[in-house]
Amino acid sequence: MKQTVVPELARSRRLLIGYFAGLGVVMAVWGARMPAVQHAAEMTTAALALVLLSAALGMVAGLKMGGCLAHPARLPVLLTGGALGLAACLAVLGACHSLESLLVAALVFGAAHGVLDVAANAAAVQVQDAYGRPVMAGLHAAYSLGALAGAALAATTAHASHTVVFTAAATAVAAAACAASRLTRCVAAPALEPVHRRVALGQDGHHGLPRPRLWLLGALAAATLLGEGAAADWASVHLHDLGATTATSAAAYAVYSGAMATGRLAGDRLTARLGAPALVRAGATLASLGLATGLAGSTITFALLGWAAFGLGLSVTIPSLITAAGTGGPRAVATVAVTGYVGLLVGPALIGALGTLTALPHALLLPALLAAAVAVLAPKALENPAP
Repeated sequence: MKQTVVPELARSRRLLIGYFAGLGVVMAVWGARMPAVQHAAEMTTAALALVLLSAALGMVAGLKMGGCLAHPARLPVLLTGGALGLAACLAVLGACHSLESLLVAALVFGAAHGVLDVAANAAAVQVQDAYGRPVMAGLHAAYSLGALAGAALAATTAHASHTVVFTAAATAVAAAACAASRLTRCVAAPALEPVHRRVALGQDGHHGLPRPRLWLLGALAAATLLGEGAAADWASVHLHDLGATTATSAAAYAVYSGAMATGRLAGDRLTARLGAPALVRAGATLASLGLATGLAGSTITFALLGWAAFGLGLSVTIPSLITAAGTGGPRAVATVAVTGYVGLLVGPALIGALGTLTALPHALLLPALLAAAVAVLAPKALENPAP
């Protein structure tokens, strides 16, 4: 039995690495070339905010839809369809030159993102359970590395039209999804049927996962992703306010992302050795103390070290929360993801508002405090329930 199962699991894992990496590439290319999109459509900042809101609403709808549709047997279709839909929408976004067309395209783009996100994470939980050891952090590391590659692609092609870059990236992702479509069926291979039956029992999102624990997982995901949103939108501003050059300021998020990718690459081995509750608690403590120290230091070096510690410390939190939610089935994964993305979307604006009332370093203490809360509460949310 072992000789027939292992190749299918290894193939499934490699495919999911590709899906996570592809998702990271697409999202980074879209985000990095946002100024070009705004310029091409001659949008104000308020209009661009509407486009981003449309994408966020579409993503929430897609997450919910994916949770409803993500029966294990349908995962191959959702993975392929989600990837193709995301790629097609990226190409369409590159061709849009009006606010109205961007609003519609962004809405569908967000929905495709949500469906693919849930399908990939539900499949990852399934494959991890069949492996019998942690693999989730490594899969999320593929997303981080894909995002770094996408950001590098956007930077090196900054001289080219965003329409050309979007179309090229979309074509590559779509071609990869089509080429892998037959192999993607192994995600629902007979070798995984025991996991299918167990996950299907949790299809309503509550069987085997009490509602209080489900919402605690979601709240911790929101707290963590608020920190990720803060790093994405405010780390470079923080460095700039300290007097850093434009290049050094831009490197702040790269330092954070690189540290997060490094932590996720080592996360599976550390989870197997220490257990998810202890590892997440230690990591969140590092994130909280690291960011707080970086903010208090008031120097560029301390700030960069603080953002690096923040990324490293939070690196295993989301993979661990998704793994815990996976025991309740795809709908539970979708619930935790939706709640988490609320923090990602609301967090940067909340920090901006707090920064206008006090000062940015004081406002950025919020994600540090939330990381401390994660350190306190995560063991309760991640501990294995008594049989």
